[in-house]
Amino acid sequence: MKLRSPLHFQQLIFLILAFALCLGARSGWAQQDANVFYKVRPDVAAPMKVVGVTGTSLMVKDNFGEHGVPLAQILEIRMAEPAEVKAALQAYQSKDYTKALGLAKSVADKYKGLPATWAATASSLVGDIYLAQGDAAKAQAAYDDFAKAYPKPAGNEPDRGWWQMADLGRARLAVTKKDFETAKKTAEPLAQKALQEKNVTQASGQLYGQAFLVLGQIKEAQGDYQGALEEYLRTVTLFYHDPSATAIAQERADALRKTHAAFVP
Repeated sequence: MKLRSPLHFQQLIFLILAFALCLGARSGWAQQDANVFYKVRPDVAAPMKVVGVTGTSLMVKDNFGEHGVPLAQILEIRMAEPAEVKAALQAYQSKDYTKALGLAKSVADKYKGLPATWAATASSLVGDIYLAQGDAAKAQAAYDDFAKAYPKPAGNEPDRGWWQMADLGRARLAVTKKDFETAKKTAEPLAQKALQEKNVTQASGQLYGQAFLVLGQIKEAQGDYQGALEEYLRTVTLFYHDPSATAIAQERADALRKTHAAFVP
């Protein structure tokens, strides 16, 4: 007596292929490195692999292959911060500007416009590096480019404050040109808001630290060393959320204490 399989040969082949496809899909999904949240469904995460940003589109890979998604449709993207961001900040703080620029640009060129804090940080750092190198023209162009990638949100769009990073960069640029009034117009409102806010977030703390740095640079340039020291220490001790701004503020505070015997009563 022969035992007959309850499944026909064609059915067996179909099951084997289906099983293989299932494994392949699982393997593919395991490699997904981002959760994308759309404005129309902010409570639902869409897992996919982010390829980069091209113009105003996010290039992604999902079950439908590689394609572009308009950034205007995306509320938030959660994905691991590339190692280059931290390395760029460290190089910037150690004044290895050539290395810092290469690392920051590698991230900005691929992800500029991505609604993620680390992408905005790396993109704005490009302008800061040019400014530290004394290249005002390239710094201005970088800040303008950043402002286009992270514009001020309109209507009921969530405001993460990224657009103000460009304004603060321009304010620091204005200080180098001794255009203190222009710099104050950006920094002073943020500084006043900082002293009134009770719950400081990472994003707002980053902006506040940069604002007090700008005010410190203005006062130092005007010869008010004690006032400058006070502003710098606010960045260092209260609003230390931006590593690059904190490093500059600490350096200037130490220099004021040493060179001008400045102190905060």
